[in-house]
Amino acid sequence: MSEKLTELFGTDVFNEATMIERLPKKTYAALKKTIENGEDLDPNVAEVVANAMKDWAIERGATHYTHWFQPLTGITAEKHDSFISPTPDGKIIMEFSGKELIKGEPDASSFPSGGLRATFEARGYTAWDCTSPAFLREDAAGVTLCIPTAFCSYTGEALDLKTPLLRSMETLSTQAVRVLKLFGHNEVKRVTPSVGPEQEYFLVDKAKYLKRDDLIFTGRTLFGAMPPKGQELDDHYFGSIKERVASFMKELNIELWKMGVTAKTQHNEVAPAQHELAPIYATANIATDHNQLVMECMKKVANRHNLACLLHEKPFAGVNGSGKHDNWSMVTDTGKNLLEPGKTPHDNVQFLLILAVMLKAVDIHADLLRVSAANPGNDHRLGANEAPPAIVSVFLGAQLEDVITQLIETGEAKSSKDGGKMNVGVHSIPEFKKDATDRNRTSPFAFTGNKFEFRMVASSMSIGTANTVLNTIVADVLSEVADELEKADDFNVAVHDLIKKTLTEHQRIVFNGNGYAEAWVEEAERRGLPNIKSMVEAVPALVTEKSIKMFEKHKVFSSVELHSRAEILYEAYAKAINIEAKTMISMATVKYIPAVISYTKKLADSINAVKSAVADADVSVQTGLLKEVSTLLAKAQSAIKKLQDVTAEAASISEIAEQSKFFKDSVVPAMTELRTPIDALEILVEKDLWPVPTYGDLLFEV
Repeated sequence: MSEKLTELFGTDVFNEATMIERLPKKTYAALKKTIENGEDLDPNVAEVVANAMKDWAIERGATHYTHWFQPLTGITAEKHDSFISPTPDGKIIMEFSGKELIKGEPDASSFPSGGLRATFEARGYTAWDCTSPAFLREDAAGVTLCIPTAFCSYTGEALDLKTPLLRSMETLSTQAVRVLKLFGHNEVKRVTPSVGPEQEYFLVDKAKYLKRDDLIFTGRTLFGAMPPKGQELDDHYFGSIKERVASFMKELNIELWKMGVTAKTQHNEVAPAQHELAPIYATANIATDHNQLVMECMKKVANRHNLACLLHEKPFAGVNGSGKHDNWSMVTDTGKNLLEPGKTPHDNVQFLLILAVMLKAVDIHADLLRVSAANPGNDHRLGANEAPPAIVSVFLGAQLEDVITQLIETGEAKSSKDGGKMNVGVHSIPEFKKDATDRNRTSPFAFTGNKFEFRMVASSMSIGTANTVLNTIVADVLSEVADELEKADDFNVAVHDLIKKTLTEHQRIVFNGNGYAEAWVEEAERRGLPNIKSMVEAVPALVTEKSIKMFEKHKVFSSVELHSRAEILYEAYAKAINIEAKTMISMATVKYIPAVISYTKKLADSINAVKSAVADADVSVQTGLLKEVSTLLAKAQSAIKKLQDVTAEAASISEIAEQSKFFKDSVVPAMTELRTPIDALEILVEKDLWPVPTYGDLLFEV
C-alpha cells in the first residue's frame, strides 16, 4: 500500500496536476489567476474547464455531476444531474457546459434561511467555487462528479457556510497585506488562513446502535447508567487499536486520500470507543470542505464495517465527549507563517504585533468565538473535564507570557526563555531540544508553537462558522492597526507603542492555568471575561451593535444575514431539544416502563412462590428490592407526565428566542428528572429484561 500511496493520493480530484495535463496553457493560466488572485472568471475559460472536467470524470466512470454545497443545516447538500443530452436520432451524447459548471439552481425555500426565504420564494443559486477542487465520489449510486459551490438566495444573501468564509478570507488577506507592507514586505500579495481540524468520534456496533432509538434520532444516549469501568484507568488513550477499528481506519484513509484529503494522524482517544483523525493543514476553505468529507466518509465507511460512527459532542454521559480542535494560522503567498515567533520572539516586532492583534481580537470578540462553537450538543461538553470551559481565554505559555510581562512592565523585552535540552537519564536515548513552553489542554484558545488551537468547536459542526468569525475578528483588528500605523510619522516608535498599549489593555484574556478549576471561574469574573454557559445565551452575540458593525464593515455578513443566522440557531436548539424530549418520552413509555413492570411482576411472583413454599421464609431481600424498584418506577412515570406537559407548553410558544430559552430552562431539567430514575433502574433490573444495549455493551463490545 505504501508504495502505491503516492500514486493513489488525489486520483479522484480535478487538482492542479490534472488541470495542467488537460487544460490548454492559456486556460490554465487564466483559471490560476482567478484561484490565486481573486480575478473575475471569464465564461469562456469556464466552458473549456467544464469540457475537460467532464471528459476526465467520464473516463473515471462518472455518469452524474452535482453542485456540492453547505447550507445552514451544518451538513452538505447535493442534487444530481446526468451528463446525458438527447439527440434528434433518439440517442444521447454526454455534455457538460460552462454554464452548468458555474451555476446551479436548487430550491432555496426548503433549507434553513432564518426568514430570508419564504416557502413561495423558491429560487436560489449555487455558484462554482474554483478555489476548492472538484472531486469524484464513488458509492452505491456510482461515480459522481462533485463541484464545490457557494449557495445564495435569489436576492443575493448567503444561505450557506462557504460564502461568508470566502468573504472573510478575502478581508483577512486585504488587512494583513496592509500591515505587512508597513514592514517592507511589498512582495506579499496575499495572506491565507491555514487550518488543520482534528476530528474526534465514537464507533459502536451497528446492531446495538439500531436498538437504541435515542442514538438513531438524536445522536446521543438519552438514558444510560455508567458501567463498572469507564475511562478512569486511562488505558484506551493512545492504546493499541482494535482489529475491527483498524480495518475501518484503513478503508477510511484510502477513501479520503483518493479525494485529496490529507488524513495524517489516527489514534484512540480518552474515552472507550472514542478515536481521532487529524489532517495536514490546508487553506481554510479547502480544510472546511475536507472536514465535511471526513465526517461523511466516516459514517459511510463505518456502515460498511457494521459499525455506527457517532459525531455527537456527548454521546455518552460520564465519559469524555468529542470536539474538533481548529488549528489556525496565517500564511503569506511567499510561504511565511505570520504566527511563527522565531528563536527570539522578544525582538521579532512583526510577530509581537500579530500576537497583540490576536489577543485584542479574542478579548473584544470572545462572545462571537463562543457562539461560533455553539450547538445543542456542545452544551453538554464545554466546561466538563475533557473540554475547555465556556469562558474564552488565551494560553500563551511561559515564553510568550514572559515576553509580554517584560514589555508591559519595562516597555522593552530583552530576552526570551529557551526550552533547553531534554535528558531522560538514559545514556542510550539521545538528548533533544525541548519546546520553550508546555501545552495546556484546558485552554479554549491556545498558542501551540506557530498557530492557535481553537479547542471549543463541536465535533459535529462544520468548521466554517468558527473560521469565518476568526478570520473576521482578526481582520478587523489588523484594519485598526493599519489605519493607525499608516499615518504614523515614526513607524518604529509607533509600532512599539501600539504593541505595548494593546498587550496592556488586553492581557486579561491571557490565562495559562487550569481552566477546569473553580477558582478560574471566579478569577475570570473578576477580570470581566464572559462566561456564556449555553447555546441559547450565546446566540445574541451575533446581533449586537458591535458585531453587526464589524461584519458589515468587512462585507462578511449583512445585518439581515446575521439576524437570519440568529433565528436559525434558536430554531436548531429548540428542534433538537424537542426531538430529544419526545424520544425520551417514547423510550420510557414503550420500552423502559414495560420492562420494569415485567421485573416487578417477576419479583412479586418470586415473593409469593417462596412464601407458599416456606411459610416463615425470609423474603426481605426480594421485598426490599421490589419496594425500591416500585418507588423508582413511580418517579419515572411522574417524570414522564411532567416532561410531556413542559414539552407541550414549549410548543405553544411562538417567539423562537423565548421558546428556546424555555426549552433550556424547563424542558432540559425535566429530561434530567426522567433520566435519573431510569438510569437507577438499569442497575437494578435483570439484564435480560433490559430493553436496550447498555453503556457497557456499546462502549466495550466493538
